[in-house]
Amino acid sequence: MPTTPLAPRRVLAALVTVAVLVPLAACGSGGGDGGAGEGGKTELTVLGAASLTDVFQKAGKAYEKEHPDTKVKFSFAGSQALAAQVEQGVPADVLATADTATMDGLKGETGKPTVIARNRLVIATEEGNPKHVEHLEDLADSKLKVVLAAPEVPVGRYGKQVLDEQKLKVEPVSEEPNVRAVLSKVELGEADAGLVYKTDAATAPKKVDAIDIPNSQNAIASYPAATLKQSEHQKEAAAFVKWLSKPQAQKVLRSAGFQRP
Repeated sequence: MPTTPLAPRRVLAALVTVAVLVPLAACGSGGGDGGAGEGGKTELTVLGAASLTDVFQKAGKAYEKEHPDTKVKFSFAGSQALAAQVEQGVPADVLATADTATMDGLKGETGKPTVIARNRLVIATEEGNPKHVEHLEDLADSKLKVVLAAPEVPVGRYGKQVLDEQKLKVEPVSEEPNVRAVLSKVELGEADAGLVYKTDAATAPKKVDAIDIPNSQNAIASYPAATLKQSEHQKEAAAFVKWLSKPQAQKVLRSAGFQRP
């Protein structure tokens, strides 16, 4: 029986949902205090796109320094998986996705989104680029092991967009649930190349090379952040989202390679 277009999305979201639920349960307050942490601090749970992992952890520490009464905890996954968590009512306060489409699909669940950063794609190859990958069209070589993110994931959607616009047919050896999984495949030598965000490639400079894609062939990813209406800490959640657009947070994002909103 033919698979409907929605089926892969549901299966992928369900699989990653399990992985995300576990850390969220572990980082919960564990009582009926509505998220009050050690010393009476307010604990905010932020759901972040996988490509925000490193930079948000740094930003969280900076925010806690400026706001000693707040503790920020994160759960990272593909944006589509985070959307599934929100729809299922998993306790959280803030959502940051790697595309506006995913956020727009949750209008009834979030406050007004604010784009906090932008990103772009690069081709990640093994260190030293042993297969001599130089252009997008090289990814169409059947002898090259290419890994992409699933089309339900923002980075997978952006990747499909740039390949389709260049009329390139690429047969990936696997389709991964988020950008970090794509990067990992290349790092481990399980793939010769993959399409990832520039900022993700920058987190592994000694393990992968990043091949730039010309602006005329590239896609720009927008990262919106918003409070969640289910949050029990609306004031604190709104303060964190607002802070992400302030110079202190923007400096952290710029240092990680993210572009201005």
